[in-house]
Amino acid sequence: MRNVLLPTDFSENAWNATKYAIELFKDEECVFHLLNTYTPAIVSSRFMATNVGHVQESAVRDNSERGLEELVAMIKKHYNYPKHNYKTISSFSLLVDEIKDIVESVGIDIIITGTKGASGLDEVFMGSNTVRIIKSVKNCPVLAIPQYFDYVSPTEIAFATDFNRFYSLSELQPIIDLAKAFKAVIRIVHVQYEIKALTEIQMFNLNMLRKYLNEVEHYVHTVSELNSVSKTLDVFTKELDIHLLAMLNYQHSYMEKMTREAVVKRMAFHTQIPLLVIPELGMNMPAKSSMNRKNAVMD
Repeated sequence: MRNVLLPTDFSENAWNATKYAIELFKDEECVFHLLNTYTPAIVSSRFMATNVGHVQESAVRDNSERGLEELVAMIKKHYNYPKHNYKTISSFSLLVDEIKDIVESVGIDIIITGTKGASGLDEVFMGSNTVRIIKSVKNCPVLAIPQYFDYVSPTEIAFATDFNRFYSLSELQPIIDLAKAFKAVIRIVHVQYEIKALTEIQMFNLNMLRKYLNEVEHYVHTVSELNSVSKTLDVFTKELDIHLLAMLNYQHSYMEKMTREAVVKRMAFHTQIPLLVIPELGMNMPAKSSMNRKNAVMD
């Protein structure tokens, strides 16, 4: 039983991510946890009656709960997958804080969220909420779905890495599970500023990576950097018609480099394809396959 967390603000962007998640796991037993958080605006006036704040919070809570009920109804209207169950969570809380609590308490396997460019310049390539989730959640993969991306079965998956870090099986398991489920090809892409031979450490890590991926079809692609990592990966994914891009998120990783790149360089990578960001789990976490989770809670 897979536990999937779907944060929603009832926007078209969030609905698109919800549709993607349902299609992605249509053949799996899943519990989708639909989360909406709300924080009523604080009314500040010394002449305001003391119960106004409570009334306002109650109204916002009612809107949140009603929105979640309508969302479940809309899902059931468009999709009829018997292995799927839905739970709703309406919470007076900050989004990232609530997500972290739910990941721990429920045992979430993956967070799937929509991406939308922020209005400001900072973090424009994915949207500030998505980036905050990726930076804050340290024990659960995050799959970010572009605002206008139509679902395509991910039979071509790119895994971007520089081979400078040892991988644990627990970190690679989400990619392996997807590849097996969709009989996908994994294309390991290594971006180099200038093409040169791998070091001994890089070769060792590459060989370990191939060992972990021995049950799925995979290839290694070394490409020259074009202006920036994000631009290079954008070109690579378009040329090879990649359906999903996966990265590990750790210090000095491609993911970290992309979040630090100048805004002008990141613009080209503005939410082109789904991006799976896997946190740094290390060697102490057991590999968690989607097939052996039994702690889901259903209605």
